[in-house]
Amino acid sequence: MTPPTDDAGRFAFDGLDRVLHEKARLGILASLLAHRDGLAFTDLKDLCALTDGNLSRHLTALQKAELIAVQKGTAGRRPQTRVKLTAVGKKRFLEYLAVLEGIVSRALGAAAAVAPPAADIQLKPA
Repeated sequence: MTPPTDDAGRFAFDGLDRVLHEKARLGILASLLAHRDGLAFTDLKDLCALTDGNLSRHLTALQKAELIAVQKGTAGRRPQTRVKLTAVGKKRFLEYLAVLEGIVSRALGAAAAVAPPAADIQLKPA
């Protein structure tokens, strides 16, 4: 990731993948990363506080990018859709988190250099 050298685009960062960076998709990917065996559609919907349609739209985008796999099957006699992070999805998401962590670390370092932190806030670069 290369920080811009002039004020134009000063806070635009290379490496923040737009497919991953959307708020709902971050929640989806974080939930799937925490559940190695994947999650049922309804469980993922509840964890991310999304509607059926909204979750479906985001899953389509993530599946198109090959970040997740969607498996349709049954649980007992009921149809069930299960979502799982792919190996590529896990790698890209972890790389994305590393870029984001670097951005936050630099921002904390810059904030600490500009003014001493308030007594009740401790800033620590990662």
